[in-house]
Amino acid sequence: MAEEAGMIAAARTSEEEKAREREADPSDEIEEGEIEDADADSDADAARRGGAQPHPLENSWTFWFDNPSAKSKQAAWGSSLRPIHTFATVEDFWSLYNNIHHPSKLIMGADFHCFKYKIEPKWEDPICSNGGKWTISCVRGKADQLWLYTLLAMIGEQFEYGDEICGAVVSVRAKQERIALWTKNAANEEAQISIGRQWKELLDYNDTIGFIFHEDAKKDKVPKNRYTV
Repeated sequence: MAEEAGMIAAARTSEEEKAREREADPSDEIEEGEIEDADADSDADAARRGGAQPHPLENSWTFWFDNPSAKSKQAAWGSSLRPIHTFATVEDFWSLYNNIHHPSKLIMGADFHCFKYKIEPKWEDPICSNGGKWTISCVRGKADQLWLYTLLAMIGEQFEYGDEICGAVVSVRAKQERIALWTKNAANEEAQISIGRQWKELLDYNDTIGFIFHEDAKKDKVPKNRYTV
């Protein structure tokens, strides 16, 4: 756990600098939710060519994209949800992260997910069905850093109750952006409170956040928070 976190933290500064350089060059625009040209040089490929061993994560993770342009009122929820790519090493994470749109670049209505491999970001998934979510909000264009730090905390296994975590989703809406952290067992209050507190500390987020049971969200349009921290 500590080694994974150290590898990710050490890489973060240089990778963010690379990302800023890419953002400064608007010549290569990519579509919503798409990954840049697969022939593009990646850190993972470079590591393999140089003989360096990749740094495996404790879990494999999958990015998912819910394209708002593919949604319709008649379609079932989740019908426009598509897996983008699965990664299992530090190098592959950065290769993917630096070649996909960050929240501030996504169009309104988009949802971008990162969930443990073989867990679908749906209430109906058997791992998620008895769970719930913590949610934080911020104004449009301010979620990029919060999203990145959430991803690093998850894949770096920074949570005491990391086995409880299913994944996270960033949602871009008209007036705000939201990040939700999904967990398995909503009734496990001790685990959920621990996760909520640790998440706030890792993000240096000062506002109160609430935890909603998925079961409540299915029944009520405006479900009440069961826990707050």
